Amino acid sequence: MNVIQAVKLYITKMTEESGPGMKVILMDKDTTSIVSMVFSQSEILQKEVYLFERIDSHSKWDNMKHMKCIVFLRPTSENISLLCRELRYPKYGVYFIYFSNVISKADIKTLAECDEQETVREVQEVFADYLAVDRHLFSFNIAGCLHGRSWNQHHLQRCAQGILALLLSVKRRAVVRYEAASEPCARLAERVRDLLRREAVLIDNNIPFNGEIPTPQLLIIDRRDDPVTPLLSQWTYQAMVHELLTINNNRVSLAHLPEVHKDFKEVVLSSEQDEFYAKNLYSNFGEIGQTMKSLMDEFQKKAKSHQKVESIADMKHFVEQYPLFKKMSGTVTKHVTVVGELSACVTRHNLLEVSELEQEIACQSDHSKHLQRLKNLLSNAAVRHHDAAKLVGLYALRYEKHASNALPSLIEALKNRGVSEQLIKSVINLLEYGGAHARQSDLFGLQDAVKITKRLFKGLNGVENIYTQHTPLLKDTLEDLIKGKLRENLYPTMGGDDGAYGRRPQDIFVFIVGGATYEEALCVHQINQTYSGVRIVLGGTTVHNSTSFFEEVKAAMQGVHRTHTRHIRNV
Repeated sequence: MNVIQAVKLYITKMTEESGPGMKVILMDKDTTSIVSMVFSQSEILQKEVYLFERIDSHSKWDNMKHMKCIVFLRPTSENISLLCRELRYPKYGVYFIYFSNVISKADIKTLAECDEQETVREVQEVFADYLAVDRHLFSFNIAGCLHGRSWNQHHLQRCAQGILALLLSVKRRAVVRYEAASEPCARLAERVRDLLRREAVLIDNNIPFNGEIPTPQLLIIDRRDDPVTPLLSQWTYQAMVHELLTINNNRVSLAHLPEVHKDFKEVVLSSEQDEFYAKNLYSNFGEIGQTMKSLMDEFQKKAKSHQKVESIADMKHFVEQYPLFKKMSGTVTKHVTVVGELSACVTRHNLLEVSELEQEIACQSDHSKHLQRLKNLLSNAAVRHHDAAKLVGLYALRYEKHASNALPSLIEALKNRGVSEQLIKSVINLLEYGGAHARQSDLFGLQDAVKITKRLFKGLNGVENIYTQHTPLLKDTLEDLIKGKLRENLYPTMGGDDGAYGRRPQDIFVFIVGGATYEEALCVHQINQTYSGVRIVLGGTTVHNSTSFFEEVKAAMQGVHRTHTRHIRNV
């Protein structure tokens, strides 16, 4: 169940079915992202696609009747009308039209009526309607999917259609389970179930039924159940880059750095196109330093061998090797720049100290010690306001019900250090969004005897790395699901009874309403490695870092009256 492979197959199919010859690809904003996540421009060029056009751009090209046009769009009403305009006055010789999801018969009829010059050769549905971020991770790039705790209807429809496309693209039928305590999860589960029923014929034609294996399960869960994971500082390469520099559609902007070479103002980090990145996605920051050193050594050896060009044979060898050398040089420079900036951030903002306290608050309970250390960090000028607000947010979640809760005085301390009103409000919003009243699960392991014992043992043995002792709640949920222990009353199946409960699923799709994180993607990767025969794909409305998560919370709490933080008067 490799989602990158699934999307690549569809795009390769589109470029091959139009036959040999010069091609242009016409896309919309969403499909441009979908394609760029899995193919680099040079890879697409090798498929004879020489021009990339947006359907919503009004560029005035001359007639290009010698070129074939591959159209790849989401089947939205806006795209249909833009495509109608294109077909009435066609710029290209022939059109091969592919929609990224199911298209209605009425829309096909509209397009047929516009195709007066009969330039359309093909209309097909391909189910590449999601962003394949990693082999086991997909996203819809929707920030702020909820408004006032209920779905934005456009986003709800987008997610349901995307999940249908995902199941069709990896050829799996699935039963839908959802978090019972969450209204948004129930709404999405209903919408997905309705789509699966409506498209039953399509599913039967595309996905062979196999009674031998347990039915795959789609589990829809709510970000509110674990508001801690997106707040933590990260120490594995991919997650750390996203937290400190932000990864946007596999691209990282370094334009804010002084003296960065113009070629590296924006760099692409893609596990499909960058071997070093693929190997080190999940390496922790300490290991990255070592790996960088060996990469540099190897590069220097190559550079030395290139200096000795004496004979014709040497020249021939040099010319043959040069493209690889150039590529390696680019890779080295890119990662040295990125790792250098991460390292500077860690030193500049005291992130080791900040992260240590974050992890301790998330994983252990020791109120007076945590409060004292938190106050010390708040008075340290090197700590960023954003990190200060994160720490107070974590404290607020952990010690919400504690007898000597000191949240009002910590809010005061944030004000005194000049933290913006908006950030302080984020802390309050966080408690309203993901406080004890909003969570179905035992996030901090306070009620569950097994969890308490686990914590005690962990405390006795010590942890191998204080910066990565936290494990996301998702890990427990998935392990329960794999073992067939996920309780039916907490995670019911949409559409009533199904014989799948007792049987342990092998193929699992998890979708987090409110966004997933790279730490959870790492957790899914580890479970896939540990349990043989189990394949899990994780998805989310978006992939968060702490900054985007604060924005998500703000959108979700818009217009919602404060009910659980009224006692905090000074905000």
